[in-house]
Formats: sequence, C-alpha cells, structure tokens
Amino acid sequence: MPYTGAMDEPSSYDPVPLEDVSETRGPDDAGMMTHLFYAFNTVITLQAFGEPERCAAAFDAARTACRSFERSLSRTLPHSDIARLNAAEGQPVTIGADTAELLLEALRYCADSEGRFDITMGSVVRLWNFHEGVIPDRARIDEALRHVDWRKVEVWQETGAPAGPRWLARIADAQAAVDAGGIAKGWIADRLTALMRAKGLESFIVNLGGNVMASGSKPDGSPWRIGLQDPREKGGIVGAVAVRDASAVTSGVYERCFERDGVLYQHILDPATGFPVVTDAAGATAVARRSIDAEGYSTTLVALGIERGIAFARAHPAILKAYFVDADGNVHEA
Repeated sequence: MPYTGAMDEPSSYDPVPLEDVSETRGPDDAGMMTHLFYAFNTVITLQAFGEPERCAAAFDAARTACRSFERSLSRTLPHSDIARLNAAEGQPVTIGADTAELLLEALRYCADSEGRFDITMGSVVRLWNFHEGVIPDRARIDEALRHVDWRKVEVWQETGAPAGPRWLARIADAQAAVDAGGIAKGWIADRLTALMRAKGLESFIVNLGGNVMASGSKPDGSPWRIGLQDPREKGGIVGAVAVRDASAVTSGVYERCFERDGVLYQHILDPATGFPVVTDAAGATAVARRSIDAEGYSTTLVALGIERGIAFARAHPAILKAYFVDADGNVHEA
C-alpha cells in the first residue's frame, strides 16, 4: 500500500508529567539499590543488587528509555505515534520500529484472546469515568462499539522509499482509535530488563506499577517473591508467587471500580457489550518468561473467569503459572 500520510515525527518537546523527578535510595543493609520515578501514569520502581555506580548508570538508562517510549506510545501526547495514528482518519502514518513491534504484538494477543482483548476499545473506554462513577448512555456505547475491531489496524514495512525502509500503520476505520495501554507496560518491562542486563546487572526487579519483571535471584540464591492482591483489602495479600527470570502481572476488577444501586462496575470492559465483563475472578496473575506475555494474558484470564481461564492458561505454554483470586480471597491455581 503506498504511503499517503504526512511524515510527522514524534516531538521530543512534548511535556511528560514529572519528567525531571526521580529518587535513588540505598544501598540498604542487604546491598539493594532502589530507584523511583513517574512514567506511564504510574510510579516505576527499579531495585537492583550490584555496585552502586553500575546500578545508577542502569537506572539512568532505563529512565531515559521510558521517556522515549512514553513519547512514542502515549495516547494523550499529541505528537506520539499512537496519537498521530488515531488522528489520521484512516490515512497511513509513519511510526517508529518500536511502535510497530508493539502494535504487531498487540494484534497477536487480540487474535488469541477469544474476543476478550481488543486494542481498538479506546473509543468505548473513554466514555466511562470510574473515578467519578459515570455510566455512559447505552446509545453512545453502541455507537462506539461500531468502531471496535482490531482487524482494522494495519502495520507494515515499506522498503522502496529513497530514505530506506520505514514502518507505516493505519486504522481502516476513520473513527476508530488504538490504545496500547493494556499491553505496553509488559513490552516496556521486557525492554528495560534487556537494557539493565546490558549494563551489567543480573539481580534486579523492574516494577511498572504492579507489572513486575524479576531478573535472576537474590544474592543468597532465593527467588524474588511477588504478592497476590487481596481483592477485599487495599494493600493486602492472600499469597505470594516465587519468580526467577520471569514476570508476574496481575489484573483485577478492584483496580478501578465503583458501585451503583448495588451493582459493581469495574474497568475491564467486554468488547462485545462495552460494559464491564461478568466474571467470578476478582483478580488473575499470569507468570511468564516475557512480561508482555504476562500482561497480554492477565486481563484475558480475568475476563474469562476462573474455570475457562484455567483451561486457557493450561492451553498456552507461554503462561508458566496462573493464579486466580475470587471475591472471598480464595486462590485457584492453573
């Protein structure tokens, strides 16, 4: 397909919230360094064992990479690849190789989710306000659903351009919109893990607001342990998962929700109805070697419910383990 869109490039001047704010702590008594900063609308926590100078260099490189990823992948920054794609009204736009890789991965999960995951749900998601308890009008949801179909997203590489190969993308439906937020943190966690290993670190944690990737083990050889959220109590846990060179990502109906007339409305929406999925799983944790697999499948597992989710997890080798927590705090393992 020939390129017809404008060759806008992502701007390095789009402001990123709290871009210049970060904090480094340690080493603590165990020798662990901790680095915190804000990106992707959440607090990023990096923890590592190693020489302080080496840890600091890896932390700085990871934070710099996150600023670049946010400027490319944000739905709200006006010059990002995703924002330009959504504003193109069906015309092709140039995108970076990173954005192309993420979109192609996201489309694969859409195809494999039994209809429970769709990156074009953005137009529906934006109708809901879970902070203020706003339930959209049914007619508005139905109209937005007409433009939900991940199959309308096209990503390809053009090799005949004078400047060399470039990646292009378009959304065939001019009124549809892409939101990669449901999978981007997993992809980013994998990239940060590779970057920190390249900086000489072996034993560390990358935590993108609960999306956790654990590299190696602790200095004493024990695995990292990641808590399973108790849906009944904020900050409470009902168990822990031991991980080594693997990622654990949890999705839960308790993350953003409100109650109206005795009905719980939560943020995991069904692409078929535009309303919150009906599920007996309050939360699901997927463990995988790649964080993108853990994140890509965790929301699908919640949406499928415990019985179907267990069957799904067992049929997908990329899922090393899956844990489901019901509304009473009971843990079901696949």
